[in-house]
Amino acid sequence: MAGRAPRKALRPAPRGGGPRGRFAVVAARFNGPISEKLLDGALGALAVHGVAGDAVEVHWVPGSFELAQAARALAASGRYAAIVCVGVVIKGATPHFEYLSSAAAHGISQAALATGIPMSFGVITALSEEQAWDRAGGAVANRGEEAALAALEMADFMRATRARKKGRHR
Repeated sequence: MAGRAPRKALRPAPRGGGPRGRFAVVAARFNGPISEKLLDGALGALAVHGVAGDAVEVHWVPGSFELAQAARALAASGRYAAIVCVGVVIKGATPHFEYLSSAAAHGISQAALATGIPMSFGVITALSEEQAWDRAGGAVANRGEEAALAALEMADFMRATRARKKGRHR
């Protein structure tokens, strides 16, 4: 049984009330109504943790397979502290589900490693539409919200790591 992601309190925004930086959310249009719920969860989490609406850009792509390429292109712009990827892959009668799920996960991971920009995986991989809805704000939480919280935490981690590397300590 899948559960909720572990909750860890995020530290407040950087000292001096400064912004956490700019964030992008890349959302897959395939299974659109569920993706919209993931997007709502991600945007809500960013707002609750001090990321102003004008510091977040939303970009739509055709499906979960395209998330990695879009995220990598956005990361290459140098404008974002982190990128949240959300989408939905529901198992059908063919092995397509396994290929697509794996490609999305590996692609997003590789894009983050190649660019050094944190990218979170808010892609639901479900065996049924009911399971997907449960993970988009239903009984099992909202994976978009969880992905945004992971992106915030990693953006803070990377900022602190870069500051230590430059000899500045928080």
